[in-house]
Amino acid sequence: MTSVLNTDERERLQAQNTELATLAGGLAHEIRNPLSTIRMNLELLAEDLEEEDSGRARRMLDRIGKLQNECLSLEDVLNEFLQFAKAGQLDLQECSLNDEVDAFLAFLSRQAEEQGVELRPHLDANLPQVKIDRALIRQVLSNLARNALQAMSEGGTLEFLTMARDNGIVLQVIDTGEGMDQKTVSKMFQAFFSTRSGGSGLGLPTVRRIIEAHGGTIACESEPGRGTRFTILLPTTVAP
Repeated sequence: MTSVLNTDERERLQAQNTELATLAGGLAHEIRNPLSTIRMNLELLAEDLEEEDSGRARRMLDRIGKLQNECLSLEDVLNEFLQFAKAGQLDLQECSLNDEVDAFLAFLSRQAEEQGVELRPHLDANLPQVKIDRALIRQVLSNLARNALQAMSEGGTLEFLTMARDNGIVLQVIDTGEGMDQKTVSKMFQAFFSTRSGGSGLGLPTVRRIIEAHGGTIACESEPGRGTRFTILLPTTVAP
């Protein structure tokens, strides 16, 4: 398995993260102001047209509704981009990764049951404490689980494994879903790459940024029809 990032690599990533978060905040401000104006005026137009009872008014209301949906989609993409940009800004706390996984699985259990997916945790009882940003690690678990559930539309098994290894902790998320070909695996961490219609293509890139900001690494193994395995390595000590 690939080793954790060294100090120079982490410092370089932190500098890039700070710059990107600053740029993203400015961009979000510049986009949200005109977007809010557009949405407000569309609502006003819709209110005026609702007073008319004609085929023309109904056609215009339908077009306005489509524009409003596009505005909402743009807002969603903007929010996901902000999450991506801010993924490297950490609030570290020493805690148990097992506890975080347990809490997340309790949250996920109902959705998994409704979809016919069995959750199987295999958590190392002797796992050492680790310094992590709990909210961002929760986002990692959420993004990986969401992808796994989407790949198991007809049910399956989703496993979460933790284990200690040298100066690090390994977390694996394994599903029995449809899997991916190697071309997809090679591009999956690229920003805005998505194989699903309507996807932002920022979920897995955000996961990688979060893990790398923690000084860790993430790898993926997958094969069509044989499921997918994500392997994350988080350091328990500072790399030299």
